[in-house]
Amino acid sequence: MRGMDRDASLEPFRARRARLAAAMRGQGGGVAIVPTAPERQRNGDNDHPYRHGSDFHYLTGFAEPGAWLIVEADGTTTLLCRPKNDEREIWDGYRLGPEAAPAVLGIDAAFALDELDRVMTDKLADQPSVWLPAATPGLPQQLEGWLEGIRARARQGTEAPRTQHDLASVLAEMRVVKDAGELATMRRAAAISAGAHVRAMRFCADAFRRDASAGIPEYAIEAELLHEFRRQGADGPAYGSIVAAGANACVLHYVPGRAELRAGQLCLIDAGCELDGYASDVTRTFPADGRFTPAQRELYDIVEAAQRAAVAATRPGARQRDAHAAAVRVLAQGMLDTKLLDRNKVGDLDAVIESAAYRAFYMHGTGHWLGRDVHDVGDYRSADEAPVEQPDWQGGTIVGKPSRKLEPGMVVTIEPGLYVRPAEGVPERFWNIGIRIEDDAVVTAEGCDLISRGAPVSAAEIEALMRG
Repeated sequence: MRGMDRDASLEPFRARRARLAAAMRGQGGGVAIVPTAPERQRNGDNDHPYRHGSDFHYLTGFAEPGAWLIVEADGTTTLLCRPKNDEREIWDGYRLGPEAAPAVLGIDAAFALDELDRVMTDKLADQPSVWLPAATPGLPQQLEGWLEGIRARARQGTEAPRTQHDLASVLAEMRVVKDAGELATMRRAAAISAGAHVRAMRFCADAFRRDASAGIPEYAIEAELLHEFRRQGADGPAYGSIVAAGANACVLHYVPGRAELRAGQLCLIDAGCELDGYASDVTRTFPADGRFTPAQRELYDIVEAAQRAAVAATRPGARQRDAHAAAVRVLAQGMLDTKLLDRNKVGDLDAVIESAAYRAFYMHGTGHWLGRDVHDVGDYRSADEAPVEQPDWQGGTIVGKPSRKLEPGMVVTIEPGLYVRPAEGVPERFWNIGIRIEDDAVVTAEGCDLISRGAPVSAAEIEALMRG
């Protein structure tokens, strides 16, 4: 979207800006500078599809490129945006313009972008500190130019801010707990994504029903996902979709290509849509022709059991890392039971976990924050607890702050998996099987709510859907 949804309430954005101002007052005041994302050239005179900056959109709901938000500790808000331009709007579409911005966005004042240097210099003058997302490319250098302009007026008694603060950590902490409106949008995004996974399963089942010897290119399956995302009103994919046929499922960040899915193989799809600036992130693994082989089913049931254990560990007061520990325990036991790991070499379950021998077949974490970014911002460590000795999940230990405790309104993914590449000592019947099951979970007062379960999870449910 190029502009804000006019039907959206302004109150959540006002409230977020007020919270940011209060946080600044609590640390001595100052002024915050929040740029949106720039447009990026793809090639020639062709740009990548524009996507707003997450922090900027979180505070404004405004999706036009080139804009800046200024928030002062007293709550005053100022926007700089592209001016109205009849000729450019013929080519590029509607612009809100600074004249309309205050009423539409609920801010105090707005100026055209050609006044950026003047407005920034005026707003920064005589402020005790400046807050900015320091990792933004080029912004520290741009800020230094504004500060030099203020220092040049020192003989008139004007002072430049004496301290700088990283704004990213403040906004990250605000974003990690979602409000009711955010959760409603994320539920809708997850439902659309679940429907796209169902569509892909049915597409494959229908193709193999017509011709059991067929091969379905991964890109054709990806096209079904993208079609469903847009058909249901999503902005597009929240990240590069993974559609992996057969052995390709053992590549964690596989990019779908021209490889063909064949009957008897598994298809792993990790794909989620973005809706109104919020991501979903869903993974399903299903048999191409609708029937798991015995070896596939054996490993699939282990991954599903691991996810159930991780879901049970996702509740208020539990730590974010508890879900991973629960999943690892189930997966490691499954590796021993199926002889993926040789007990004579790796020992019992506790030994496998302590040495991290399970990482031969499960090498990633079990979940991450989800929100405006698919790997959303937010500290994974407790901010107010003392460091303790803890596993580093690589077979050793570290001393650090414990994993933070979950609270209602946080959103996490829960995504255990197993990935078996051909190797000496690994039972051949499991070679080239890659399985991951991922759902989006909202932490509630009682536990967690899996908002992406519109796509079936159990092997029996998947087979039933594909038969139908």
